[in-house]
Amino acid sequence: MRALESLVAGTWQAPTETGATLLDASNGEPVATISSAGVDMERMVRHGRSVGNPALRELTFHERAAILKDLGKLLLSDPVKEELYAISACTGATRSDSAIDIDGGASVLLTYSSKARRELPNGHVVVDGPTESLSRDGSFVATHIRTPKRGVFVQINAFNFPVWGMLEKFAPAFIAGVPSIVKPASQTAYLTEAAVRIMTDSGLLPEGALQLICGSAGDLLDHLDGQDSVGFTGSASTAALLRAHTNIISRSIPFTAEADSLNSAILAPSATPGTPAFDLFVREVVNEMTTKAGQKCTAIRRAFVPTALVDDAASAISEALANVVVGDPRSDGVTMGPVASADQADEVTRAIETLSGHAELIMGGSSATMVQPTLLRANDRRADAIHSTEAFGPVSTIVGYDDTDEAIDLVALGDGSLVASVYSDEPAEAATLTLGIASHHGRVLVMDETAGASSTGHGSPLPHLVHGGPGRAGGGEEMGGIRGVHHHLQRTAVQGSPEMLTAITGEYITGAPTSVDKGHPFRLTFDDLEVGDSLTSEPRIVSQEDITHFAEFTGDTFYAHMDEEAAARSPIFGGIVAHGYLVLSFAAGLFVDPPEGPVLANYGIDRLHFATPTKPDDEIHVVLTCKRKTQLDGRGYGEVAWDTQVINQNGEVAAVYDVLTMVANRPGTNGAPE
Repeated sequence: MRALESLVAGTWQAPTETGATLLDASNGEPVATISSAGVDMERMVRHGRSVGNPALRELTFHERAAILKDLGKLLLSDPVKEELYAISACTGATRSDSAIDIDGGASVLLTYSSKARRELPNGHVVVDGPTESLSRDGSFVATHIRTPKRGVFVQINAFNFPVWGMLEKFAPAFIAGVPSIVKPASQTAYLTEAAVRIMTDSGLLPEGALQLICGSAGDLLDHLDGQDSVGFTGSASTAALLRAHTNIISRSIPFTAEADSLNSAILAPSATPGTPAFDLFVREVVNEMTTKAGQKCTAIRRAFVPTALVDDAASAISEALANVVVGDPRSDGVTMGPVASADQADEVTRAIETLSGHAELIMGGSSATMVQPTLLRANDRRADAIHSTEAFGPVSTIVGYDDTDEAIDLVALGDGSLVASVYSDEPAEAATLTLGIASHHGRVLVMDETAGASSTGHGSPLPHLVHGGPGRAGGGEEMGGIRGVHHHLQRTAVQGSPEMLTAITGEYITGAPTSVDKGHPFRLTFDDLEVGDSLTSEPRIVSQEDITHFAEFTGDTFYAHMDEEAAARSPIFGGIVAHGYLVLSFAAGLFVDPPEGPVLANYGIDRLHFATPTKPDDEIHVVLTCKRKTQLDGRGYGEVAWDTQVINQNGEVAAVYDVLTMVANRPGTNGAPE
């Protein structure tokens, strides 16, 4: 048995005092001791700010994403994963439980890597929203930018997901360019420590990007300031205590909490026994009770069932639970392990006793060594204990309701939760329930026969979606794709001339100086092309014959293009107008340079807007300007967005849009062939 170490300023540090002994959840054997005695919390914060933060900010969003991809692949490699699985068994996790924690955590890294490379620039600044014009002549404009904060992200985690809980917070902060200080819950910190060692030993992480505290956080929060932030997962009472910390309040330090909550599953009135929705409901309740021994912040604690179906639901759930085998997860045939510790078993037992004062025990309860899957049926559906007592283990209570209005009302008594699921094969019924409960939840899963086969389930937070909830659930929000990255970036309104904002954002702002000295920009490689390189095309007349031919050729004979009298009556057109797609097609013919060259493909159009109708005999020309460049590492090409304006003979903008192209790098550069 060894003492867990903390990773402090790049060095693994053993505690200066012997700490508490951590025990195997199944057999009670000692696993490790834990203490943070001797750890200098101020030094950790200082190291993160002065070493980790600059190192991360030096990298682009895409470069940070590439590191996450390599880390995710490392954690999923067989030798590494099996090492972590073996340690995970000490927490009481079965192999499938370990997969949710370990594989799931690695998958978060891979997902954030992919989304960052698709949705963020290969640079250091995110432009947030369109440019705002602040003057009539366009000489004074504004935009919003997001840049990394200059502090650290402190994450304080719960015991139930020692790996996933760390990585789902780490990934968005890392992509944003903010280093993390991880403080795992003591009960299972040995698994977090093992994962951190693997990550840091890989050499993939910049110095200071990740630090670890095994044991108490001590005076850590005292050393934070407004550039830092805190993310917490755990009990609502601890969240309230931390949120009220004097330094958190006085320095307005961002604090997000994901707290315990009483999540719900609602069986709709139409979902009678024998229907797919009924079977899905039973399956999910059983799965959520037994996965991780019910130690999930998203587990179903309250199962709402139409009064007439309570007996049917109770019987079906009980029958399924009877097949669950509880024991040491390393033993053959075991399908549910123990809760994480003896203290946790005592806490769950006390919660069951509280619930039993207002509900009938259908099956289960706790034994001397294990908490069994425990199903209760509420006697008083409005009893406060039913909607306020969370048994953080394999426990769920069936609550009857008479109609959908009452179901919505009963769900709300939980005072906010992370997730609820609705089981119905009737869309109108599902819509009523979903919209009725949405205000009290961070996520709602709607299950019918179609979604049943592919659904990831009630209790699976996904990196693409927000994870958090209002009220008792903490009022916080994590993940949510790039939304989670934005939590670690400061949004700043920047005002100035188009030229200055172009220099600041790295994106062309209309009105900034352009360059026309290099010839046609389609002749330039990605490396030679610069933001602001521009082309003004020759003009072209759009004739009535063009409009008629386009209509007949494409089959788009909408009245505004073909019927003069009807078009004249239009309050928008006032006569025949050209098809918008005809205008775009002619525009392409005006700016495209046909021979083979660096421009490899046009892969889309963004923010298309037709500003002024183009009428017969109007003359149009195109102003094409390189707006944004995004290097795609190692592919031999990058993405280029071209600000495109179609302008008529009166100087009016007929259409404005971004043309998106792939442009080759200079030969021999970034993987481009010589």
